[in-house]
Amino acid sequence: MSEEKTAEKVKGPASYFPSIEKKYGQPIQHWLSLIEQRKGDKHMEIVNWLKSEFDMGHGHANALVAYVLAKPAKA
Repeated sequence: MSEEKTAEKVKGPASYFPSIEKKYGQPIQHWLSLIEQRKGDKHMEIVNWLKSEFDMGHGHANALVAYVLAKPAKA
C-alpha cells in the first residue's frame, strides 16, 4: 500500500519561492508587490526588468512574473 502524503508538494512557479528568498534575501511578498505595480507591462518586460534591476536569473524572474500574472484580478 502506498503512503498518503500529509502535504502536497508545491508545483509550478511557487516551487521556486524558497530558493528565490534564499538567493536574493527578500521575502517573496517583496517581489510580488514590485511585480503587482507593473501589471500593465508585458510578461517579458517585467522579467527583463527584474533581471536588469536586481540581477535576477531568468528562471526566478519568470516564475515570479508567471505567478503574479496568473492570479485573477482583484475586484
